[in-house]
Amino acid sequence: MRDIGITSVTLTALSLVPILVVMQTIGQVLQYHGTATLNVVIILLCCAIFFEAILTWSRKIMEVVLAAKLDARLNLMIFDRLVALPIDFFEREQAGQIAHKISQVNRVRQFLTGKLMNAFIDVFMLTLLLPILFYMNAALAWTVLIAAALIAAIIAIFLKPMAIMSGRIIMAESAKGSILIETIFGIRTVKALALENTRAAQWDRRVAEVAELHVEESRLANWPTTLTLPLQRYCSYGVILVGAFIALHSKTSIDSSSLFGFMLLGGRVAGPLVSLAGLLQEVHEARASIGMVGDVLNRANERHALTNGLRPRFEGSVEFNDVTFRYEGAKVPALDKMSFKIPAGTMLGLVGRSGSGKSTVTRLLQGINRDYSGSIRIDGTDMREINLRHIRKNFGMVLQDNFLFRGSVRDNIIAGRPGLSFEDAVRAARLAGAEEFIERLPNGYDTFIQEGSPNLSGGQKQRLAIARALISDPKILILDEATSALDPESEALVNANIKRIAAGRTMVIVSHRLSSLLDCNLIMVLDRGCTIDIGTHHELVERCAIYRHLWFQQNRHLSPEGFDDASSQPALA
Repeated sequence: MRDIGITSVTLTALSLVPILVVMQTIGQVLQYHGTATLNVVIILLCCAIFFEAILTWSRKIMEVVLAAKLDARLNLMIFDRLVALPIDFFEREQAGQIAHKISQVNRVRQFLTGKLMNAFIDVFMLTLLLPILFYMNAALAWTVLIAAALIAAIIAIFLKPMAIMSGRIIMAESAKGSILIETIFGIRTVKALALENTRAAQWDRRVAEVAELHVEESRLANWPTTLTLPLQRYCSYGVILVGAFIALHSKTSIDSSSLFGFMLLGGRVAGPLVSLAGLLQEVHEARASIGMVGDVLNRANERHALTNGLRPRFEGSVEFNDVTFRYEGAKVPALDKMSFKIPAGTMLGLVGRSGSGKSTVTRLLQGINRDYSGSIRIDGTDMREINLRHIRKNFGMVLQDNFLFRGSVRDNIIAGRPGLSFEDAVRAARLAGAEEFIERLPNGYDTFIQEGSPNLSGGQKQRLAIARALISDPKILILDEATSALDPESEALVNANIKRIAAGRTMVIVSHRLSSLLDCNLIMVLDRGCTIDIGTHHELVERCAIYRHLWFQQNRHLSPEGFDDASSQPALA
């Protein structure tokens, strides 16, 4: 920016040289027929034009480099800050609005490299021109300055309404972008429910709103342009008529070279002042853009937790001690003074009705939510003292609906550890029970997975997700409803591998299907965020009314004689 500034100042000075030279010499050349003087002037102008061309080319190259460097640094910083935001932020905000807000950083960059730099050049232009104009004729210079000030005042009057209009347009554009991105993300649902016309109608309304606001903005911006046009024209050539009138009707003498100079230089005074007034509008827009970007990037993030803390070697024991957690805006806690302890190598099943807190337990174990009271200890170390990235790299996680990236099957399996070999990917796939279907794919491990994984079944996606979680050999593996969306055959394949997968690690399995938890060492029953009971399947069937009700509800053929759903309802309360 320093080099661009120096180059711009030099270019500004060079652009004035031809005007000043012509203004001072053209009268003498014509009066005295000074051919030699004319030749010198031509040579001087050619040299000035030559150097101006070189400097213009150099400045353009520097501007391109500056823009590229700023874009690179801003994009790296933004992505780094974005992925450091907690997951609950993305769960609350619309993806379309987040994307639109982040894109506003480009407007900030354009302001820094464009309008701000031009404003600096304009200020320098004024510092050069005003003394020259006052030297040539103070009276005419005052008229030009007053006209330029009136131009700036008119524009300044419209700045606040324009700023308000810009804010309305930005919000409307954000809402429009949200409709587009949401439709793209949910295109399968849109197609399945024949919602094309409904979404198109919503899009039409947003487009119409944006178009109307742009028309309204153009009408508003047209007023200062129209009102200042006579004043700008005066600075360009009206000042010559005023100078001629003064020369004819007063004793003040004004030579032709001064009038010629005012014609060439007067407009250059009005232009920078108009630009400086317009810069205030750009400042308002840039501030609005910074506000939108800041609304995302200035949120509390996980940066400190991701970069600081202990990095112990995990064995896998987990302890909750009086843990209470409440989601933002919720009236009742999701977990209420929950306490339990499991040793390393335990297969723990979590059971309970919807909303009992099962998934919340897994979220706290991953460090997704950290604003809980009480303590969570991993191998005796408080979880808040452990580096968050270290936790997530050493914990495996498989969700009900897992996202696969565009790329090959192999790339998806080793996504968490990109430096691992093909043999490591095969080993993880074999452990997850995915090897048999991968070998039947067109290109095996090199088969390309499209966005949304349309070329894979639900069971295949789930087994790939398990292989991806196992690639890092985690000491704690969490399966959160990992089999609930699978067909019976795929579920049977996954469950058949559970014991093999559990060898040497702690597993926490959340499932509504109690039959998939029979191999667990311990099953914990939750209700309303509290631990109701913990034990083996047989123990819970005998002593826990909630578990017994859920078990016989799902296995009516095993129901003992006289078991009645209605009779067990009081026990659930």
